[in-house]
Amino acid sequence: MEKTTEIIVRIIIVFIIGTTSISAQEEILSKLEEIAIVEKKVMMPMRDGIRLATDIYRPKTEEQVPIIFSRTPYSFNSWGDGERRTRTAERAYEAVKRGYAYVVQNERGRYYSEGEWDILGTPLTDGYDAFSWMKDQKWSNGKIGTLGCSSTAEWQMAVAALDHPAHAAMVPQSFGAGVGRVGTYYEQGNWYRGGAEQLLFFAWLYGVEHDKFKPRIPAGATQEDLIRISRFYDLAPENPPVDMSEALAHLPIQDMLQNINGKREIFDKMVRRTPNHEDWFRGGLYHDNMDLATPSFWFASWYDVSISPNLALYNHVRNNSKDAEVRDNQYLVIAPTLHCRYTRATENTIVGERSVGDARLNYDEQIYAWFDLWLKGEQNSFKAETPKVQYYTMGSNKWQSADTWPPENSEMTTYYLNSEGNANSLYGDGTLSIKPPSNTDKQDNFTYDPMNPVTSYGGNVCCTGNAVEGGAFDQRVMETRNDILVYTTAPLQEGLEISGFIETSLYVSSDVKDTDFTIKLIDVYPDGRAYNLDETIQRVRYREGYDKEVFMEKGKVYKVDLTPMATSNFFKKGHSIRIEISSSNFPRFARNLNTGGRNYDEKVGITANNSIHHSSEYPSAIRLPIVGK
Repeated sequence: MEKTTEIIVRIIIVFIIGTTSISAQEEILSKLEEIAIVEKKVMMPMRDGIRLATDIYRPKTEEQVPIIFSRTPYSFNSWGDGERRTRTAERAYEAVKRGYAYVVQNERGRYYSEGEWDILGTPLTDGYDAFSWMKDQKWSNGKIGTLGCSSTAEWQMAVAALDHPAHAAMVPQSFGAGVGRVGTYYEQGNWYRGGAEQLLFFAWLYGVEHDKFKPRIPAGATQEDLIRISRFYDLAPENPPVDMSEALAHLPIQDMLQNINGKREIFDKMVRRTPNHEDWFRGGLYHDNMDLATPSFWFASWYDVSISPNLALYNHVRNNSKDAEVRDNQYLVIAPTLHCRYTRATENTIVGERSVGDARLNYDEQIYAWFDLWLKGEQNSFKAETPKVQYYTMGSNKWQSADTWPPENSEMTTYYLNSEGNANSLYGDGTLSIKPPSNTDKQDNFTYDPMNPVTSYGGNVCCTGNAVEGGAFDQRVMETRNDILVYTTAPLQEGLEISGFIETSLYVSSDVKDTDFTIKLIDVYPDGRAYNLDETIQRVRYREGYDKEVFMEKGKVYKVDLTPMATSNFFKKGHSIRIEISSSNFPRFARNLNTGGRNYDEKVGITANNSIHHSSEYPSAIRLPIVGK
């Protein structure tokens, strides 16, 4: 009898929770319909005849209004329940309430949009054509602002380079997947870092890509037809859940999706591309030879997957746009959060295991003040009150502002790696200090076995399912491994702030043709807790550039400059600065199998005996941007 009662109670709880969710959604949709003219499944025509499914929410007014436009690969069908559907309605309500039309559209080939989808390869003309269509609507004032996070942000930069006259402003958030090449970064949409594959897209594609045999709406279906059938059919894929920590361990990496019965056509093309392959420079990625011509309010976060390239892009646009007004109207916010988690900051924001304090910010007020300025022409106080850069400093746990990134009063200070030849693990003798190393060549040796890689533990990640949990975690659990070299400063006699890009130069040797080198920057507390701040990697074959592969000779010493990291962290008095160096950070990054082969089609690796050298001849070092008092 007790068991039966327990089951009934659980059923009631589930019913109540589900009913509450649906009621909240019904409430926001009801409020929206009170103030908005709602047009769903408007099939917006592109120049090649393909039609893109679009929902339009606009104020009930005879006046012409500006438009906030969001284009996405995700479903925004408002029928049924679900957080994403409610979120779309909430954003539409907020925009319409403030006098904007809110337009949300699926990329071509997604859900009810016609055509074939290609991640990072959607024609730029789709964005341009959408701007032209919206500008010409009788209810439009001809001003369009783009808004979105992650996949809803990544397309904005390349389209902005087309300089459509109606594209008046944009707000890209967590936009790294749209960054192709910027300066020394050849991210190619988060596919690479330092020439090593980031496995986030391997996992993401499994969950989102529609099958080529998906149900398709007949060509020419009317808006009435589409609205009717959308009440019954979501066209949303739902692959069986998989253990991504196990799935990402499969070799060769080109067969990862096949091994879990995922769709492979797009993946198969991408996994074979080198970092400088010509196909990366077609389609939807932004590259630094493109002039970005739109005033922009950028949002990034310290524990996002591509914080450094994001900041490099901000600087590139601010310094290189051909239009002086565009250069002067680039603003940036850097939050201490995970990917797209800006508004989830609380009075006690926990990122991983570390508390970074009260990280809240008035995001909506600033974003709409920005749009009011550029889309409505209001002469408001945004420019007078908003710093060019707002950044959150962890450790001191406070928002700060600057006119540039890095802050003007930061100065690069070199810290050298030192040891007596035994920096292996937390218990080794590796040190980090401003004192240059001696003339005697010392080296720290470790063995990298790709079949037993260093496991990713926290970090600046996104979209890997259960394989990696992002954020700051106590790294001591990892630092007992002998294949991790640990270099730590003495406890600081006074606190110091590091805000900016962190540069690393390592002098390395190996007994294999090719391997990787990884680094983490860490804040060590007096009680020993060691919280990771940022991390990066470099595949040695690309040390001279991504347009060529240069392999190593056994025992020869090479200088390797790793792609810069970035952070803002206050190391309090008594804390120490630490770096970890190894040759793997898996499954954040694909393992280098050390063979010198193509890596993507190999399943057997070889062990590498790797060395870090430090002496006056081989001054391995990091350069830290220390902010003056």
